[in-house]
Amino acid sequence: MAEPDQLKGEQGIEEKIEQTRERFNNEFLKDSSDKYDLRDVDRLQKDNSMVEGYLMWRLYVVDDALKMIDESFQWRKEYGVNDLSESSIPRWMFETGAVFLHGYDKEGNKLFWFKVKLHVKDAKTIIDKKKYVAFWLERNVKKEPGMPLTVVFDMSESGLSNIDMDFVKYVVNCFKVYYPKLLSKMIIVEMPWIMNAAWKIVKTWLGPEAISKLKFASRSELQSYIDPEYLPPHMGGMDLFKYSYPPLPDDDFQTPISDNGPIVSEDEIESKESELESKDGVESSFNSEIAVKPKKGWRW
Repeated sequence: MAEPDQLKGEQGIEEKIEQTRERFNNEFLKDSSDKYDLRDVDRLQKDNSMVEGYLMWRLYVVDDALKMIDESFQWRKEYGVNDLSESSIPRWMFETGAVFLHGYDKEGNKLFWFKVKLHVKDAKTIIDKKKYVAFWLERNVKKEPGMPLTVVFDMSESGLSNIDMDFVKYVVNCFKVYYPKLLSKMIIVEMPWIMNAAWKIVKTWLGPEAISKLKFASRSELQSYIDPEYLPPHMGGMDLFKYSYPPLPDDDFQTPISDNGPIVSEDEIESKESELESKDGVESSFNSEIAVKPKKGWRW
């Protein structure tokens, strides 16, 4: 039987949820419904966990949660998030392997990898790349509802030319505003000292509610968050996974799951290695104006 305090807390949350919905309808939705995708509005009216997610991230302050919902819903419509699909993203983005889902951390959270050395700033393709990140986030939310992500920024062999602060801020906002409760932690691995100033700025963007989720780790420290079986050899791990496309690398959602994540056969590993060898040219330079497959990195 629930304790009185627990019941009071649950009733208080339900009241906050209904108050949030009522005020959103009266103050934000009225006469401005064209700002939002109506599919998101409909979900807000029906999905208590969605509303509570915004409330929880804003410490149950309804005013702050409403601002967050408004900003998030406008972004979702602007980027067409509900309609993002594999076919709507330029193929070369998948082929570079700059961003992908693969493996699990020690807490069972899916790993969201950013291979920073493959990122080169390019204003001509920034919108498509932001949509690409949204594609992966939305894919995870739909495939494994409620499962947080651990973001891993692999900084090996990267330098200042690989850092686009506008894009980094966008990634931070995805977890701070657009997908409340989705971030488990954000791990920066082997950060070059020359980038210290840039990541101090990132800390200020995260805000107090998320700053504890930002972790800076050396190669040896990384294993306190992720077991070696899901770390590549250059990070001291044993994971022989090598990115290739197609298919999407997060297809392990569909494979048998052990206590530590998906079971991958040796044949699958060898197949992925041979596919990668035939696609080494993906990491040479890319001409964004003619929209061909990039040959080195991902121009940000």
